[in-house]
Amino acid sequence: MTEFQGHMGLRTGESTLDFPRQVTAPEGAPNILLIMPDDVGFGAPTAFGGPVPTEAYDRLAAEGLLFTQMHTTALCSPTRSALITGRNHHSNATGVIMEIGTGFPGYNSLMPKENGSIAEILKGNGYNTAWYGKNHNVPDWQSSQAGPFDLWPTGLGFEQFFGFIGGDTSQFTPAIFDGTKPVEPPNTEDYHLDEDMADRAINYIREQNALAPDKPFFVYYAPGTSHAPHHAPKEWIDRFKGQFDMGWDEMRKQIHANMIKKGIIPPGTKLTPRPEQLRAWDSLNDQQKELYARMMEVYAAALAHMDHQINRILDAIEETGEMDNTLVIYLMGDNGASAEGSPDGLLNEMTFFNNIMVPFEDTYARMDELGGPNTFGHFPAAWAHAMNTPFQWTKQIASHFGGTRNGMIISWPAKIEGKGEVRSQFHHVIDIMPTILEAVGVPAPHSINGVAQSQIEGTSMMYAFNDAEAPSTRRTQYFEMMGNRAIYSDGWVATTTPPEAPWISVTKKSDVINDWPWELYNVAEDFSQSENLADKHPEKLKELQYLFYGEARKYDVFPIDNDKVPRLDVALRPSLTLGRDTFTYYDNMRRIPEGTAPDFKNKSHTITAHIEIGEGDTDGMLVTQGGRFGGWALYVLDGKPIYTYNVANLERYNIQGDVLTPGKHVIHYEFEYDGGGAGKGGTGKLFVDDTMVAEGRIDRTMGYRISLDETFDVGSDAGEPVSESYHVPFDFPGGIEKVVVNLTLE
Repeated sequence: MTEFQGHMGLRTGESTLDFPRQVTAPEGAPNILLIMPDDVGFGAPTAFGGPVPTEAYDRLAAEGLLFTQMHTTALCSPTRSALITGRNHHSNATGVIMEIGTGFPGYNSLMPKENGSIAEILKGNGYNTAWYGKNHNVPDWQSSQAGPFDLWPTGLGFEQFFGFIGGDTSQFTPAIFDGTKPVEPPNTEDYHLDEDMADRAINYIREQNALAPDKPFFVYYAPGTSHAPHHAPKEWIDRFKGQFDMGWDEMRKQIHANMIKKGIIPPGTKLTPRPEQLRAWDSLNDQQKELYARMMEVYAAALAHMDHQINRILDAIEETGEMDNTLVIYLMGDNGASAEGSPDGLLNEMTFFNNIMVPFEDTYARMDELGGPNTFGHFPAAWAHAMNTPFQWTKQIASHFGGTRNGMIISWPAKIEGKGEVRSQFHHVIDIMPTILEAVGVPAPHSINGVAQSQIEGTSMMYAFNDAEAPSTRRTQYFEMMGNRAIYSDGWVATTTPPEAPWISVTKKSDVINDWPWELYNVAEDFSQSENLADKHPEKLKELQYLFYGEARKYDVFPIDNDKVPRLDVALRPSLTLGRDTFTYYDNMRRIPEGTAPDFKNKSHTITAHIEIGEGDTDGMLVTQGGRFGGWALYVLDGKPIYTYNVANLERYNIQGDVLTPGKHVIHYEFEYDGGGAGKGGTGKLFVDDTMVAEGRIDRTMGYRISLDETFDVGSDAGEPVSESYHVPFDFPGGIEKVVVNLTLE
């Protein structure tokens, strides 16, 4: 509280006014635009020698600095927590993504209050703050309207948030929030989330400048586009037709040559070989080449379209006259390109997370739908490897730079002298927060909201802004993700060897400490980690292994676990539903995420809807979970009660009754699960007023996760439809007294 500097007399005429001094940013403090898209490889954008035209990234590259040894954590949530706090991902209790968090300090997904965010600090120092796009840092069981909301963006210092909370979402029918309130996008054919977000960010920047031109803004812009689903407007996809027909092997060679020519990688950098598990392009038949090239066209279109929206934001800043004093940090990806698309690519990402195999012929038959709203697609793993040129491996693999190295461009015309220069200092995503603090001119606070703060583990990169030859201030950095480990120290990197590929969803449990061999690289001379020196320098390897375990103990990396899909089970985490077998919901309860809804998977259950059918219009949704790419629904269509189970958009099972008469009814569905493991089938029975009206067999179910973005809804269907026989939102026109769910718990 500021001290009153005026004077209070008996009367106002005898007194002197003095308003409390408000917090203002340091004089000359820059605006901050922090950009981080999703799942973009080091070799994808044109500025770094890649094939995807990125006009905003290229524009900033011409005006600023290209950081070629910037590193992430190899996976979404961990990188995002590290970015906004300046602390390592395990220090943030975010050693893995939210959906597979476990009850250990480095993995419980509850980011500690002592690790305050950059937005909290900037807001407390006179900035306006806003976040657009992907979050993926809210614990799975805290993602519903019941909160708590202290780990949502608005609880972390962001005054405004517009985006999505989960790991991904459809660009055409996204599950989006305004603050903490779920909102539905316009139900129009031309809607695209990236365009909507850019419009909102532009309006925000213009409004801030119009209302308070002397007050700086901090905008964190985090599109989820390059992550599955790969969605783009058709006209953008068509622009890339034929551009990837040469295949991934030739594309890697072209990118590698471009990188050397541009000075992105040193002369003599070797192109690492394609993994043996991934097929050579020349070994494919014509149909495979046609499909896989199309999938890459869709990915390129999505990335280029996303970056085009960012260029519009840069134009808006330019129009306000604030570009010179705007610090733009554009980190191209939260990890390397993703290999989760399997060797054949995917029509639907949820098949990967549920370990469901899809015949090539089925995907090929729907090739023309790729990139559109009827697919939740992902390109083949070999394209991900190509986008990570010149490195080994991909997203998830924290041991190798293909998973952890992402290009970054920093532009600040008022303070950075060089234009288009390369910076090769070794840095990590935790270094971005202290860089912003030094640029603004404020120290890291000792406390935020009364909570004593931990030490920031990152180091500022500003020393390199105007000194290309300055030695790296980050001399050591550990990496770990689902068992994959590495340690960097003064130009050397020791890494474990990945025992299984990242395009395998269910991995074999193994002794990650004793059974995984280690590799050694001198990356001061071997930029691409191409020559394993473990046999030549065993003592150096042992030294770095000891160093890794010391860092692992310091930052809560233990215990090290290589499980993936089995940890998606919501029963492994705190829950609003754990231990409950009966749930009652009412009309218009919508957008309840899977992590906070009843867990229907792999068990017998019943769903009972107490409804009233009116005269005339009878059709609508009673209760549903999921959508087009996996889920189930109990609804009325053509006056008949219907239960539909959708297995990953591959097959649908319908159990249908007779036309309902007007009046009150009890619609009851029973599912008897076969048992014997995850994703098995069962028998469904449909009752109306205690009379069974239909029975049917469901041969298989979604065993691990229904959806990453679709939700549980009563009285309507938010998002996309479970069945193509109706159109969302499909509100039920009659009355729903209540819906009761009963689960059979083991």
